[in-house]
Amino acid sequence: MARRIESHFVPGPAGKIEALLEEPEHLDAPTFAALVCHPHPQHGGTMHNKVVHRIARGLRSAGAVVLRFNYRGVNLSEGFYDNGIGETEDARSCLSFLLQRYSTLPYTIAGFSFGSRVALRLGCPLPDVTRIIAVGYPTKYREKDWMTNCPRDKVFVQSTHDEHGPIEELRAEVASLAEPKRLIQIPSKDHFFVDALPQLEETIRGIATS
Repeated sequence: MARRIESHFVPGPAGKIEALLEEPEHLDAPTFAALVCHPHPQHGGTMHNKVVHRIARGLRSAGAVVLRFNYRGVNLSEGFYDNGIGETEDARSCLSFLLQRYSTLPYTIAGFSFGSRVALRLGCPLPDVTRIIAVGYPTKYREKDWMTNCPRDKVFVQSTHDEHGPIEELRAEVASLAEPKRLIQIPSKDHFFVDALPQLEETIRGIATS
């Protein structure tokens, strides 16, 4: 049986949200659900970003049905950029859509760069989220009060040479957070894991199956 791949327009607070739902390749049914949030929309970020694609593929290989989406104002999604606040609400609408479709499954929220902040902002208040995977977390944003006492399982995956989230800065930031938490470093030349995308994908699969 061919795996399910569907394009959707999810109703959102600023209008329709363009989304792509994909079930795992090698299972009769998914074992968990995952929402993946893309990088900054004002810097070319979309749900088709290479890192986002690898995160989604790693999650699917672990058994997830994955929903990727474009924030408001990106490609076919309606609305305008809203400084991360509206984008978090877009993610919330997409998560609701995903969980309505797969209401019996546990779920994970993941994101890359700007999307890692969206994932954490959305996921930290949710008592039933299995884990939050923050890839390429940008340490330059100092506002993080909403994350400091987050009791959810938080996994940070960072390039060893991330120009937007230097590893020493992130190590100190993660150390200040409530448990549970993990920091996984991947040897790479830059923020986009340009020379380590297969390793990133395998790392995501390992996190999701642990």
